[in-house]
Amino acid sequence: MQQLLNNLGMMIRPHFYEIAMMIVATLLVIYGNEINKMVKRQVAHWHFIFRTLVFVVVCAFGYGWLLVWFTPVLAGWLHQIPLQFVAVSAIGIVFLLGILAERKKQL
Repeated sequence: MQQLLNNLGMMIRPHFYEIAMMIVATLLVIYGNEINKMVKRQVAHWHFIFRTLVFVVVCAFGYGWLLVWFTPVLAGWLHQIPLQFVAVSAIGIVFLLGILAERKKQL
């Protein structure tokens, strides 16, 4: 069993950057609506042009920056997982994201 887990871990390890990006992107999808609502409450009384600019800055640059900045950090954290736990951790993270999405009515 240990050998199987190590082999799976070795197959998954080269894809940590993509897995980290998937995690960050999924979290942004799950919680992005709440962030947008919070920003909308803050700028609701502003002129249409300024509200639109804030929306573009938050969505395009804010979410984009968060994805670009946090993905390598998370990938580094994933590299800290011992090889025999990589496959189980990856599957567990995907299930956890699914549970979060279900609770937020995203599924």
